[in-house]
Amino acid sequence: MRFLARTARRLLIGLLIALAVFLGVRAYDSQRGAPLELWHTHEPHELTAEELDRTDWAGWMKAEDAVFAEVAREVVRHPPAGRQPALNRYDAASPVHPGRFAQDWNRSYELAPQGKPVGAAVFLHGLTDSPYSLRHIARAYRDRGFLTVAIRLPGHGTVPAGLVAADWKLWMAATRLAVREAREKVGPGVPLHIVGFSNGGALAMKYALDAADDPKLARVDRLVLISPMIGITRFARFAGIAGWPAFFPAFAKAAWLGVVPEFNPFKYNSFPVNAARESWRLTQALQAQILAHTRAGLIEGLPPALTFQSVLDFTVSTPAVISALYAHLPDNGSALVLFDINRTASLGPLLRPTTDTAIARLLPPAPRRFATTILANAGPQDERMLARTTPAGSTEETTRALDLLYPSDVFSLSHVALPFPLTDSLYGAKPDTSEDFGAHFGAVAARGERGALILNLDSLLRMSSNPFFGYMLDRIVQDIPERSQ
Repeated sequence: MRFLARTARRLLIGLLIALAVFLGVRAYDSQRGAPLELWHTHEPHELTAEELDRTDWAGWMKAEDAVFAEVAREVVRHPPAGRQPALNRYDAASPVHPGRFAQDWNRSYELAPQGKPVGAAVFLHGLTDSPYSLRHIARAYRDRGFLTVAIRLPGHGTVPAGLVAADWKLWMAATRLAVREAREKVGPGVPLHIVGFSNGGALAMKYALDAADDPKLARVDRLVLISPMIGITRFARFAGIAGWPAFFPAFAKAAWLGVVPEFNPFKYNSFPVNAARESWRLTQALQAQILAHTRAGLIEGLPPALTFQSVLDFTVSTPAVISALYAHLPDNGSALVLFDINRTASLGPLLRPTTDTAIARLLPPAPRRFATTILANAGPQDERMLARTTPAGSTEETTRALDLLYPSDVFSLSHVALPFPLTDSLYGAKPDTSEDFGAHFGAVAARGERGALILNLDSLLRMSSNPFFGYMLDRIVQDIPERSQ
């Protein structure tokens, strides 16, 4: 017994020493780089989850007006001292300042069709993102007679400090508000869809599960999930520990995993520890609820889900989309679309060997309870694309040639690329110049020496638009007849 006690004591002391070393290194490392600015320290006053559950859309819009007025008053009107990058969204004179645009897509919006709506669709954006990211899909729904409701999730669209204290239950309350607004506006008897991107995909799925439990919540008829955050890296579980040194004001930067110039008008570049922690908590709650519904037999009541996912995704876990979600879904018409890597790319020899077998490792053997479609090259030397589809309950794969090519200079899609067409003004590789948001990030092909740019080269290398967006949009709206505006 004494031996075991001594061993346990030594292990405890070793763990405490390791933790102390980690926190010391973390505190030291946090002091490097750019200092915190007002947009990292001023936390706007958002509605609480309880207030969101009590308010209506008009109340939310009034509160949102107050939040943006607060940011303008407390942040934008106090430019930092010293030379700042020309692309600074919090500089009123900068070309990327959202206040300069005809519409600030950071804010919640509704798109109403002509005539009586034939349905309603709610749009939920991703973490650090804004309602801008789903506007192309929202317009397609509007054009087909749907009322579209795109809500700005609290903590987003204003300043990065808004995510320092926000939690996933607050985002769920905002989701419930948006669904209430959509259902009240169109009334009963017409379809209700939720379209969720990344973190918004997790919120969409959790709402559908909550609605199966709570008859007071409006039921959803269809889910469209784009790069859904069903699972994320295990590091996020311990991200909160990385922020512990921030308890001391001298180490306030430890509350941030990244402090980066804010040059993007519709997305935060800086990333607080709390955002990673809350995303992990949301995925854990979601996965536990999926398992509980499966064991209780309640999973049968879920609406069909149509999911689009890149085989390579650095932000969310592609395997979790299949193992933690699709493996549990009933035979209810759900479908999964996977975007394969470019197997003809000249960079092929530079890719990790595991990428070549990703599809085979991801999908369980057919038959499956859900349909699968894989968008892939026609052949090793052929950039043309094929859609290889296996229906639910079948082992037979059908192949359809698409009038699409995998761009020769692109080796894969990315997490952030899927909801944006190549013509998106901000993120598109071939931007539409009829809109101007101060920059065309997707069209930049930077070559030169490191250390000269205000942004990390990874953000330029990462694919930011989807060459197969047209196919994806056709799949989303294929059962909704187009209606002229």
